[in-house]
Amino acid sequence: MSGNKSSSRLVLGILLLYVLPILACNFPFPKRSPGQTIDLQNTLPAMAIQRPEAETPVPDHEGDLSSKVEDLTPIAQADITSVQRPEPPILDADGNYYTYQSQPGDTLLAVARRFGVESSQILTSEPLHEGILLSPGTELVIPNQLGDPGYAKYLLPDSEVVNSPSVLTLNIEEFISDCGGYLNDHQEMVNGRWMSGVEILTKVSFENSINPRLLLALIEMRSGWVYGDLADSEQLAYPLGFYVPDYKGLYYELVLTATHLGVGYYGWRSGDKVSLSFQDGEWLRLAPGLNPGTVAIQTMLSKISTRDEWQRILYDDNEFSELYTRMFSDPWSRAANSVTLLPADLAQPELELPFLPGERWSFTGGPHRSWNAGSPRGALDFSPVTGEPACTTSRAWVTASAPGVITRVGDNVLALDLDGDGHEQTGWVLVYLHIVTEGDTFVGKSVAADDQIGHPSCERGNSTGTHVHIARKYNGEWIPAGEPIPFTLGGWETQVGERYYQGSLTKGERTIIANPGGPSSSLIIRGD
Repeated sequence: MSGNKSSSRLVLGILLLYVLPILACNFPFPKRSPGQTIDLQNTLPAMAIQRPEAETPVPDHEGDLSSKVEDLTPIAQADITSVQRPEPPILDADGNYYTYQSQPGDTLLAVARRFGVESSQILTSEPLHEGILLSPGTELVIPNQLGDPGYAKYLLPDSEVVNSPSVLTLNIEEFISDCGGYLNDHQEMVNGRWMSGVEILTKVSFENSINPRLLLALIEMRSGWVYGDLADSEQLAYPLGFYVPDYKGLYYELVLTATHLGVGYYGWRSGDKVSLSFQDGEWLRLAPGLNPGTVAIQTMLSKISTRDEWQRILYDDNEFSELYTRMFSDPWSRAANSVTLLPADLAQPELELPFLPGERWSFTGGPHRSWNAGSPRGALDFSPVTGEPACTTSRAWVTASAPGVITRVGDNVLALDLDGDGHEQTGWVLVYLHIVTEGDTFVGKSVAADDQIGHPSCERGNSTGTHVHIARKYNGEWIPAGEPIPFTLGGWETQVGERYYQGSLTKGERTIIANPGGPSSSLIIRGD
């Protein structure tokens, strides 16, 4: 009997040694101690650490701003409201039903979740599938089961939250230089190298796909660094006011900012986030007719504010909206002159698996976060089957899934622009993570489908297994791997599992199940 137990333990030990190194975590931060990693993972989707009220007053820069830059002179109310915002839902005379005009990016399922009803309870002029993108302006009649949650004012267009085509008119470096504040001179150590304020803002904006205008406005509102001087040395650690231990400085505070903006934006987009919690323990049911951009702002500021502070900043004093408009002019006018982020007829271009025909790879990660806790389940993981050590830069090549132009490369990330205009903010973009590139891979290089672009690795983040992580964006918005636009590679369509990293790829009658251990059931051979 004891011999059988010893044999079983030996087999189990061998299996663990094989499986555990292949497990991969795509959290895109430098490696930290286990305690620090758990702390951040618990903090990003949750409330920020409570901070002493006296340490982070919301600064009032009205006098400083208007005298510092010509753009910050008061703007007439007529200019601020010149562009029509989305139509809010209209209640009938008895207060029983809303009439709601769908917004770009809406699905029937998401709308139902926001209004607290079942999809079958929504009345439409013709049957609609839960998962498809609705045409903007589609009229939906929805039972009122929420009463009047309040705070229904639209704060920002969606295009002002994500790193969208509207950003192309902004030169980040020139703007920060012209403002002349401390941000222009700020430097700090990030991932082992000194970075300027401009570099940090650009890095966070592109990696998280968050609009730099919004980040700049939040920096100015919280610390005054865009136009003013450094108030005191203590402000260097927490310029946005999250007060998360071990994650200090502008870079990590901006990452937390981008993360919470994403939690609100994509949570509202999917209909999974319908309420806010504040630092003082209060909570709020969100008004059902809001747009993702508004919920992003509401969510982020709820993590560093009490309910009363939040109400004053966003609604009573309109501090945020007025500051934003003075800094960057009317965002709704800019949105009206930009493209629709997610048109109803949006379809994924033809994409191939990110490796060459005949090679053996494993589908090791089903749909999980495209970037971090603030992004949707839009990424897939593939690991080469080469017999190499469990965590190394593989000799295998990652290949371009479609023709395009490389718009960003570095820090083990490569962005491939598929519309060829060289801008990551426009059209379809593929983002590859944990990739090690070689000398002939550079920004601006055009590649054809199947061109070699780098090697899968464990580099960047806390990965413990060699693989490549691939995700999609459209007009700067991360696209989930499932409905309404399933991630399809070489005819293999993604099915989303119940949990992160679970899921499958289906092609005809064949199905491959994602498994981080890389068993035969997860093996995928292109062209097989």
